[in-house]
Amino acid sequence: MTLTTVIENSIAAFDSADWNRCFPTDPENWAFYRACEEAGPSGFAWHYLAVRENGRPIAVVPAFGTEYRLDTTVQGTWKGITNQLYRLAPGLLSLRLIALGSPVAEICHLGFAPEAPADDRLALLARIIVALREFGAVNRYGLLGIKDAPSRDDGLWRSALLPSGFTRLPGLPTAVLDLPFSDFEAYLDSLSKATRRDMRRKLRTFKDIRVEQRRQIDDVEAQVSALYGQTVAHSDLQFEYLPVDYFPQLLRSLAPAASIFLYWHGGELVAFNFVIETADRLIDKYLGMNYAVVPRLNLYFNSWLHNVRYCIERGIPLYQSGQAFYGPKLRLGCRLQPNWQYFRHRNAAINAILRFVAKFVRLDRFDPAIADLVRDAA
Repeated sequence: MTLTTVIENSIAAFDSADWNRCFPTDPENWAFYRACEEAGPSGFAWHYLAVRENGRPIAVVPAFGTEYRLDTTVQGTWKGITNQLYRLAPGLLSLRLIALGSPVAEICHLGFAPEAPADDRLALLARIIVALREFGAVNRYGLLGIKDAPSRDDGLWRSALLPSGFTRLPGLPTAVLDLPFSDFEAYLDSLSKATRRDMRRKLRTFKDIRVEQRRQIDDVEAQVSALYGQTVAHSDLQFEYLPVDYFPQLLRSLAPAASIFLYWHGGELVAFNFVIETADRLIDKYLGMNYAVVPRLNLYFNSWLHNVRYCIERGIPLYQSGQAFYGPKLRLGCRLQPNWQYFRHRNAAINAILRFVAKFVRLDRFDPAIADLVRDAA
């Protein structure tokens, strides 16, 4: 048996079947990463790390390099202050980062081939971490990180990283809704009386909305991009900005699993929702809305209710609704799956400063739902 560790600059270096066998049920697969690489956000270098056994990958994980703003997770009043500081002295808030994970994926996809024994997986991950550190040093990346390591893999990550001086912080959880309901009314009945009454009232504002499911949007590409831009402008937490052709490219590459729901009010496109569908889940990936009509039409909640109804009618047992707006999602029946961030700076002095700063910019300091989750997972 011969093991080699490699870092590739394109997922095309891997056979799609070899990559996907490490993630047999995940919709964010080889085709997803290929589309993101071809049409994804600017400002990122794409990398893919693997341990090969006799030439065939048995452990894989995507990675990216970028200039990282240290205030990415800061929200509220402090965000305005750090934005002003960044404009005056960008070097104080920006570091070159190389990280495992992806700016456009739900989690850090660490995958193993079926034949990789469970007892060997920590050693395989350790080889990947060594390769990441060496690559970071050669390419002058000061900050090393892991973005959104899911709780299911956290034992591996902790064992591989904490003894090497990495710091562990809460990331943005993934919100999921289990749907064991016979029909949509049964789902509404599962909510509290106040929430159920509120949702029924919101549904009445939706009577004039027409929802269209598409797998190509060439004729409305610019409108979709503009709605996405409005949503980004209203969000405190944004790591990437997606280009105009990103959504059409993903629709083509992930067909037929990917589709987009278009919300029409008369002849006006007022919202869109990009989703990825498999037999066992619907991933609510991107939402864009016209914020001039959001309050009147309750677009966020009605798109949620539309997706719940869609899943129940098709027997899809899990609705995965992303990483934001946790308070409303908990009201609507979601549970949160923890994700974790890890970091280490190669310079010991800078690393000590970052560890100190991290105490004040942790996500659980800004969101009570994340704080509760972190306490439960500790």
